[in-house]
Formats: sequence, C-alpha cells, structure tokens
Amino acid sequence: MLNKKFSPEKQSAFAARFEAQKIAFGPVVFQCIRYAWKRGMLQALADAGSEGISLENLVTTEKWSRYALKLVLETCLSAGIVYLREGHYVLDKTGYCVLTDSITQININFTHDVCYQGLFLLEQSLDEEKPLGLTHLGPWTTIYEGLSTLPEPAKTSWFDFDHFYSDTSFPSIMPDVFATAPRRVMDIGANTGKFSYAALSYNQETELHLVDLPVQLKVAEENLNAQGFRERAHFHPTNLLDTTATLPENMDLIWMSQFLSCFSESAISSILERTAKALVPNGQLLIMDTFWDRQQYDIASYCLINTSPYFTTMASGNSKIYESTDYIRLAEAAGLKLLTARDGIGYCHSLLRFAKVA
Repeated sequence: MLNKKFSPEKQSAFAARFEAQKIAFGPVVFQCIRYAWKRGMLQALADAGSEGISLENLVTTEKWSRYALKLVLETCLSAGIVYLREGHYVLDKTGYCVLTDSITQININFTHDVCYQGLFLLEQSLDEEKPLGLTHLGPWTTIYEGLSTLPEPAKTSWFDFDHFYSDTSFPSIMPDVFATAPRRVMDIGANTGKFSYAALSYNQETELHLVDLPVQLKVAEENLNAQGFRERAHFHPTNLLDTTATLPENMDLIWMSQFLSCFSESAISSILERTAKALVPNGQLLIMDTFWDRQQYDIASYCLINTSPYFTTMASGNSKIYESTDYIRLAEAAGLKLLTARDGIGYCHSLLRFAKVA
C-alpha cells in the first residue's frame, strides 16, 4: 500500500486558513471556471497568447457582457486559471489544463452533469445510505437501472467518464485474461459489452457469459450481435443485489472490471461467495479496479477518493472507491486466495488475480 500525502507536512496557520476558504467557496469557483471554459473565455485568452488580452478588447467581441467577463475572470484569477500582466488577462498553466486536458474536462462534465445537483443531498444520503440525489436524473432505485435512459447531457458525461477510466486498460490486459487458457469466461457487470468484445476478438475459441441487469445486458447483446459474436456470447440477466440470484457455473475464469465498487461491503461479500461457487476447481477470478491506495501519484488518488460521494448520493447510497485491502479481505472470506497484484494498468487500474481455494 502506498502512503498518500496530500498536503505539506509543515503548513502555516495562515496558509491552512487560505486552503479552508478554497473549500468554502469550492462550488462557486467550479461553476465560474466551467462557464469560462464552456463559453469560450479560456479559448479567447489562449488565442491571445502570452501577451494576453484586456477586458475592454474582450468586451468588443460582444460574446460576453462586461459584467460577466469581469465577474468570471476575477474568480479565474483567484483560482490560478488566469493571471494579470499589465492590465491584460493571460491564461495560466492550470487554465490550459482545463482547456486542453481530456481527463480534466471529463471530470468536470461528470461532476456537473451527473453529480452536482444531487450532491446537495449528500448529508441525507449518507445518513440513510440511499442515493437520494438520483431523483434529479430519474426515478430509479440505483443509477444502474437507468443508465441506458439517462437524460442528456448526463448520459454522455456518465459514459465518457466510465469509458475513459476503463477503455485505456482493456488492450493491455488480454494476455493476463488468457494466461491460463480459459475456455469459459464470465464477465460480471458487462455494461455495454466492451470487455467481452475485446476478449472475443482476442481469442477465437472462448465463450463469454455476460451478467448484468436486463436493461444493460440488452445494450451489450445488441452490440455483440452486431459484431458477429452471436454464437459465442451468452447473456444472463441478473440483479446481483438479489442474494438468491445464482450465477452460471463451471467457469474457468470470471472477470470483473469497475464492478464491485458499485456495491456495499455486505453485497460484495455475497457476490464473491457466489462467484467462488461458479468457478471450476482452481478456477480464477480477475478483478480490475481503481484502488486509491495503489496509485503512484497523489493526483490519481485524489480523483478516485472524491469519486466516492457520487456513489453515495447518485449511484447506490452505500458503495465507494475501495482500498485494495478491502477486496482482498472480502475475497479471502469467500474462499478465494490472492495470487498476484499488478498496478499501473491504463490510466489508474490495478489487477488482482485470485484462485478458488480447493
């Protein structure tokens, strides 16, 4: 486990108080910076180059009122997005990140379009362990029931967020998946079928068994059938929150990617117990997930830790981004033994390999 340190060891009381004010006004700063990006202010400063541009010249473009420019750019100034040079606003390095960095933009869109309104109910959601903020998007018990019918722009922002963190990992893990030459592979939490498509394309002899909620599995089935995998892809609509729901058995290998973080510890325990029963003797379980304790850099741990409130208020009410030790502890209790752990996959993933204890 990596020991993360997010602030200097020696911080003055004055500096600490300034950091506290950044927290107090965080939502205000977020909205102003998002406005500056979405409405083209940051691009205008980038186009002006290192010399910057004056407020008066920005006003003459008639894209924004003087009031809007002055208010938003002053907030950007306070946040280090821009700086002033001889009366001209100049885009700073952090501003360039907002303007050009894809993961920053994906995170901003996800926070705004999916989470922002619902997070107002975080306190109640934590108390009741229910995703009470989800009502801002739809009438579902969990967000997973409504993913395919989320309103826009939340739907696009959710899938952009999910796929960015997962798709960068799939190409490099196929040798791991097929290291033991499995013939029957189960993809639990198949979502839109992206992993199953990659696995079926990689190995021509493997059968994939996809498990997910009916509404999600319908999308995966349509995608895989369109790619010509109708014969080797098998679909098992299942609500794994139902502890009586069983899994197809005699699996050589079971795959889970960014799946268990959707559930509480008690639900994870139940799922892992059923997973162990579904494996053949000495069969293996591969779990790929984003563990905040296994990141090389604080920036990745920071992003992951602060994704957890989304799970509380929007997704399920009682799940989060876990530490790897949580999964290992729960898997061992279910009769699974950790064989290997590999970090540095894709953007921020780790791969835990378990074997069924004979």
